[in-house]
Amino acid sequence: MALPSRPSADNPATPLKLGVSSCLLGAKVRYDGGHKLDKFLRDTLGRFAEFVPVCPEVESGLPVPRPSLRLVGDPASPRLVFPKTGRDHTAAMQTWARSRLDELADADLCGFVFKSRSPSSGMERVKVYPEGGGAPANKGVGVFARAFMDRFPELPVEEEGRLNDPRLRENFIERIFVMKRWRDMLSHGFDRGALVDFHTRHKSLLLSHSVERYRELGRITAHGPLDLDALRAAYSAKLSEAMRLPPTVKKHVNVLMHMLGHFKKDIESDEKQELLEIIDDFHKGLTPLIVPVTLLAHLARKYEKQRLLEQHYLKPHPLELKLRNHA
Repeated sequence: MALPSRPSADNPATPLKLGVSSCLLGAKVRYDGGHKLDKFLRDTLGRFAEFVPVCPEVESGLPVPRPSLRLVGDPASPRLVFPKTGRDHTAAMQTWARSRLDELADADLCGFVFKSRSPSSGMERVKVYPEGGGAPANKGVGVFARAFMDRFPELPVEEEGRLNDPRLRENFIERIFVMKRWRDMLSHGFDRGALVDFHTRHKSLLLSHSVERYRELGRITAHGPLDLDALRAAYSAKLSEAMRLPPTVKKHVNVLMHMLGHFKKDIESDEKQELLEIIDDFHKGLTPLIVPVTLLAHLARKYEKQRLLEQHYLKPHPLELKLRNHA
């Protein structure tokens, strides 16, 4: 058996922790006694994350099986009701949620994956029925999901259904690994030097999300509050805002061309031409992002471009997840 690697920025001493609706991990906790196992979460992402399962309905005292629940009333503040009996479970859910969120605050979560369309856990577009009956509007948020997002506005959140979109999946997983590196940096002692190092290593990754937000983060890093708590809070909020903005092909191309500029006269002309052609193929949708990124990493090693090799853009998450393999 191989000896475990020493902890580092890319191989942290503690696992990435991810909150997940319990039914997505195969737990038979749904109202009908079934589950909604998501094999990507359990079998693929589960190799790199430690899950913290949460089932709001069971944990707030409801049995399995049970009558189904629905959201009723104002979509901005709906009630959680059993439609057949009219029994209102809102207060019980909210009381439980406050206690559970206190526990999750100490769980070091890097994100949460909710069950879509659930009246307790749906992140968006949950059906809300009008008082007195009638057609529902897909404008609601599950009671627990709303409380979680209000309590932890900077944590990455997503629904399992949206993770079937390759780009949404990549963006979410990129965000949770950035959050993990941020948490690891804080755990080793936060100061301006640590922040400069974190910001520098994430430069290309941040540029692929937003040039404007990258510049704002740079100003916070260089000229932010002297008080370290205020500096940490300002950077953390803007970092979360930046990472929520999805990368585009155009932004990736700009980053790739910027990284190519680091080689200047070092690179051989045929190598430069090959890379330019591959970047153009990516731009046209003919080849996936992993191809130019892999070639850039190879050239950075060949020409000993340490600053490039330190960029998390070249490996923002484990290669085994194959998130950059789509065109």
